Amino acid sequence: MAFKITYSALNADMSEIHRELDGAFTKLKTTLGQEVPSIINGKPVKTGNFLEDRNPSNNDQLLAKFHAVGPEHLNEAYEAARSAYQKSWGNIPWQERVRVLKKAADVISDRRLEIATIMVLEVGKSRLEALGDVEEAADLIRYYAQQVEENNGYIRQMGKLSPNENAKSVLRPYGVFTVIAPFNFPMALSTGMAAAAMLGGNTVILKPSDDAPWCAYKLYECLRDAGIPQNVFQVVFGNGPALGEAMVKHPLSDGVVFTGSKEVGLKVIRNAFTNYPKPVLLELGGKNPVFVTDSAKLDVAVEGCVRSAYGLTGQKCSALSRIYVHEAVKDAFIAKFKARTEQIKIGNPENKDVFMGPIINARAVTRFLAAVQTAKEEGSILIGGDNLRGRPGCENGYFLAPTLVQVPTTSRLFKDELFAPFAALTTFTNLQTAIEQANNVEYGLTGGIYSEKKTEIEYFFDHIEAGILYANRQSGATTGAWPGVQSFCGWKGSGAGGKGGCGPYYVAQFMREQSRTVME
Repeated sequence: MAFKITYSALNADMSEIHRELDGAFTKLKTTLGQEVPSIINGKPVKTGNFLEDRNPSNNDQLLAKFHAVGPEHLNEAYEAARSAYQKSWGNIPWQERVRVLKKAADVISDRRLEIATIMVLEVGKSRLEALGDVEEAADLIRYYAQQVEENNGYIRQMGKLSPNENAKSVLRPYGVFTVIAPFNFPMALSTGMAAAAMLGGNTVILKPSDDAPWCAYKLYECLRDAGIPQNVFQVVFGNGPALGEAMVKHPLSDGVVFTGSKEVGLKVIRNAFTNYPKPVLLELGGKNPVFVTDSAKLDVAVEGCVRSAYGLTGQKCSALSRIYVHEAVKDAFIAKFKARTEQIKIGNPENKDVFMGPIINARAVTRFLAAVQTAKEEGSILIGGDNLRGRPGCENGYFLAPTLVQVPTTSRLFKDELFAPFAALTTFTNLQTAIEQANNVEYGLTGGIYSEKKTEIEYFFDHIEAGILYANRQSGATTGAWPGVQSFCGWKGSGAGGKGGCGPYYVAQFMREQSRTVME
């Protein structure tokens, strides 16, 4: 592959990459239907209780069967993780942890074609979105390793109260981290959370989403083959929320990092505090707005809005879901938006020209259709609103039409995260009032603005209540953060911890401070 794919890639020549992916798909399909174990205490665990991994583009296609474990298997996993932490990983020089994790990043990059094709089949990402996910996973490790290096392993010389006093502040690991990951970025999020914990000296037990177990197993293989010691990283598969809840509550779990919905995140906080407070790092949902002012370059704004609203079928916590358009440019914006949306190729994301693949499962289809019905009752459907299942190219998958509705800002469609290719539009004449309305939600993840007036952009930055902001970004109005470029920190109901992934303060959150004073 000639260059690195990121989420901001727009006009590069992808012909060589597509040829390589064609070959990778052919090879991958010879492996479908295999059985995959959970990994506990360095051993494959085969329970005979299977979690079936099916293709959301073709529900008849079984990708793999994963041996699911239950809460009864957790004691062995956590005891093994605790032993690995105490006997080796938590006490080896930080330079050794950095070396092994950086090697893992290279292994992930080397296997990007295999993992990306798995991701296309498993979660329905487009080819380029899947490659970006894998490359982000590798770059997250490299960036977090750089943080440890730049901070000298988080060992800092402190001041003196007397000439013979030598005081240091040292950040030390907590122990065993429970990592619970979602389906939508099955490599980047699992890798970023786990790698940050491990670079801090912790051991990790990962539970991936039931909808994306295969990518998690490939992460395990990459870490294993890079030389991560036994039991520093374990992966368990399980049906439903019961396993995740048992992990969070487990007495040997010293901390939790979770990415998912706000509702589940609040339960994680309550369940984690069993016998004493523990670190709980959360990246939760979003209801992300964009503001298109009367000075905006509409072609740029429309491209950025379409990409952020419908990329990955709207299944990003950073996805654009609320569009505030100045009244003076409303008609022109909608016309351009409709024309651009009609250009979107929807279908099986194995095909290189597909931009929007399927939504993840039947529950998500039901949620989308309920939102469409609400829009019909409270306002109007401007674009889309259809379930495409059964149409040519969408015969046996969870395919939906990209949808834009106009409803009052009091509607739940302006409040609730839908995680679907669904955006709601309203108009404004005063930017200050529009931003005040946009802030009237529980979430505060991402936001964007299109304006040619510096004063409007500065006002937006200073007054919108969100952690990741963009102005005049054609490649994505509210999406596309990259490690070391855009920190990813949710405000309000969009996160807990106050310092986000992809940013310079993330790894330190997986460590606790210890003061060491020696009188010399």
